[in-house]
This record gives sequence, C-alpha cells and structure tokens, in this order.
Amino acid sequence: MTPVLPTGCIIALLGAESTGKTELARALTQRLQERGIATTMVGEYLREWCDREGRTPRPDEQRAIADEQMRRIDAAAASGVVVADTTALMTAVYSEQLFGDTSLHAQALMAQARYAITLLTALDIPWVADSLRDGDHAREPTDALVRAALTGARLSFAVVHGTGSERLSSAWNAINSIAASEGRPRARGRFDSKPAAWTWPCEKCSDPECEHRLFSDLIGRRDNPSTPSSEI
Repeated sequence: MTPVLPTGCIIALLGAESTGKTELARALTQRLQERGIATTMVGEYLREWCDREGRTPRPDEQRAIADEQMRRIDAAAASGVVVADTTALMTAVYSEQLFGDTSLHAQALMAQARYAITLLTALDIPWVADSLRDGDHAREPTDALVRAALTGARLSFAVVHGTGSERLSSAWNAINSIAASEGRPRARGRFDSKPAAWTWPCEKCSDPECEHRLFSDLIGRRDNPSTPSSEI
C-alpha cells in the first residue's frame, strides 16, 4: 500500500541516540521515491555541526542549531514530501537534558505541530558507540523527555519498533494508517484532524500498555530465540 501524501507533508523522526533514526529515514525516503513520491530526506544538522566543529555545542550555540534544522525542513517541504532526521525538538530536548535549558521548547514544539506525521523510534535496538554519543544510560531519559514534550503539547506520535526490515515495516504501516485515518490533506502537508487525534504506543493499536508488552516480548524473543511471539 502506498500512502497518499500531499506536497509539503513532513514525516518527522524523533528518538534517543542510537535508535536507528538515520537508517530508518534513508529507508523510508528510498521506499517513497520508489513508489513515485517526490521525497527529500533532511539530515540531522546537529550531527553535521558536531562533525564540522569536532565537538558538541555549548548551551549558547543550541538555538542556532535548532533554527537551522527548522529552516532546512521548511525549505525541503516546498518541493515535495520530507523525511526529517530529526527536528528542532531533539535539539531542545538535548539542551534540557544536558544544560537544564528549556528555552528552546516553545519554538520547537510550534514547528513540530506543523509536521504531518511524527514517528518515535523505540529503545529496542542495541546502543552503538561513537565519538559523539553519551552512552546507553542516556537513552531512557532522552526518550522520556521527548514523550513528555509531545504529550504535554498534545502532539500525536506513533512509536516504531523492530529491527532492520521490521522497523521499516512498522514505520510504513504507521504512515499508511495515519494518512488513511486523518482524511483530506490541507495546506503545508498537514491533515485535517484535531490535535492528538492519534497517539500510538505501537503500530498495531492504541492501548497504552501494548508498547510495554511488545517491548517485553521483543526482549524475550532476543534472549530466548525458540520462544514463539505473541504478536501476529
């Protein structure tokens, strides 16, 4: 199934470090392009900045990074669908987590509210070290802050689980379901719906406890490969 996505539709990927955002963004972009949908991937400017400067940003440098992320997403949206890895909200969350600074949240959430689909990558894949990442211990606090920011602003999101092709299928199913359920698209790629019309802990249902069961099941399958899954 191919989703019906208007020009300017922005699919935003959020999530803690090392949760597969970039790999998923590339895979989604490729699949949408293969289905004939003009799609641009906007990479994470924070990562680009750190690679260029050879360090992580200071507190006073965070706002400019968030602004540039928003600018690039908006510019790309003028010519088609955008898959954003990631958005200014992640910069705001990192600024809060590392420096106790919440001043970036208001602007980041205003931008996030304009994005048609928000996907949150779950913590069910192994953490992989690199020179810029804080460590596995930082992922759960980051995830909690992202969820708190989205729910506090009544912004809808779907959590994406699985590894490799499973993760792509999870995201693809969420995009199709959201696009189908949200109805007629309107300007700037948003869909006609009330805020927080959907907030899916998993790609299969709207039960808030389901994500916890699914996560436990995935861990159990990893530790006990012979154990059959309860998920269809």
